Amino acid sequence: MKATIYHNPRCSKSRQTLQILENHNIEIDVVDYQKTPLSVEKIDGICTGLGIEPQQIIRTKEQLFKDLGLSVDDQKSRKEWLEILHSNPKLIERPIVQIDKNFVIGRPPENVEALLNNLS
Repeated sequence: MKATIYHNPRCSKSRQTLQILENHNIEIDVVDYQKTPLSVEKIDGICTGLGIEPQQIIRTKEQLFKDLGLSVDDQKSRKEWLEILHSNPKLIERPIVQIDKNFVIGRPPENVEALLNNLS
């Protein structure tokens, strides 16, 4: 089994989630999306995999969200929200884990435990 974690090493929940994956001896591809921003297509694929709209993975409490004058109620297209996330990776909820075609937001980290248990 191989997992991809869209990770921010400065985030405690992201570090906890990475530890969970390591404890399960899973091969892990760690993607620090702050250093290497995700493409619009990748973010779109993650949202599709999660079964949600892009604005549902936005960290609305980030100061950057306020500084940009955004609201999740803004009448923006899916593509516009994807572009905002691509241009402002700090706004992407973290961590996100992908195993095969299964995606989960690791907030709380126990969500990843549940996914691993379901795949066992």
